[in-house]
Amino acid sequence: MFTKARADDIVELLVAMAHYHRTAQPLGLDHKVDFGRPWLPNSACDFGLISPPYLDRPKLEWINLGVKQVRFLWVIPISGSERDFCKREGASALEARFEEAQLDYANPLRQTVA
Repeated sequence: MFTKARADDIVELLVAMAHYHRTAQPLGLDHKVDFGRPWLPNSACDFGLISPPYLDRPKLEWINLGVKQVRFLWVIPISGSERDFCKREGASALEARFEEAQLDYANPLRQTVA
């Protein structure tokens, strides 16, 4: 379970990303985001990869609101080496490595896969 401090860290990152999305450049599928610090203390993951919500896909990815559809994506915390691998080989290749490693997406202390 997250402590209040950890929840605050995550909220801060989400607010910063939402602000960037609205005021600088829209973020979308396969974009990589530089958090500027680890997403949680002692984590090697200081970047994020915007990806489909694999755990609930397709039920959660697209929701019809009548007049328009809304797409929900999630942010996977990734390390610098995973970001570099993703830039070289593509997001699908990195996500394949996540599957092979049976990645625990929510573990801030997980080992890098690249």
